[in-house]
Amino acid sequence: MKAIVALGSNLGDRFNFLQNAVMEINAISQNRVTHISSVYETLPVGGPAQDNYLNAVISLETSLNAEELLQKLLIIELNLGRERTTTWGPRTIDLDLIYFENQSINSPNLVLPHPRAHERCFVMKPWVEIDPAANLGDTRIEEILLKLDCTGVNLFPTTLVNQ
Repeated sequence: MKAIVALGSNLGDRFNFLQNAVMEINAISQNRVTHISSVYETLPVGGPAQDNYLNAVISLETSLNAEELLQKLLIIELNLGRERTTTWGPRTIDLDLIYFENQSINSPNLVLPHPRAHERCFVMKPWVEIDPAANLGDTRIEEILLKLDCTGVNLFPTTLVNQ
């Protein structure tokens, strides 16, 4: 199954948190990270005043189902020091399951496709970079990106690797 995961960090060594998350996701035996976007530095959206984020998007092939993958992502967040104290507050790492093999899921733990992905340039811009032909629902993600205000979403000079 193909999955899209958005990564974000705005506490501590932001780049290192993103890199470690990519390596931990790829280290799960049922996963294989296939594409990694560039890293973007972005202004925070919503929540309290906080520092800028680093964001990226990865695609992966997985034999896990969506709920199982989500649970693995939550464990990685905990391993990397994520604390959920403030809604939309600062975080060491945020791993959002955005898309999972054309599935629509609406459960208490998971909504797919991600309900706000289409509003977020910091998700759509890196996703278009690694998979421009992808669709979110019935719309190509390239078309969605054209309608977004991407002010404050800027390329970061360092790239993530899949080790």
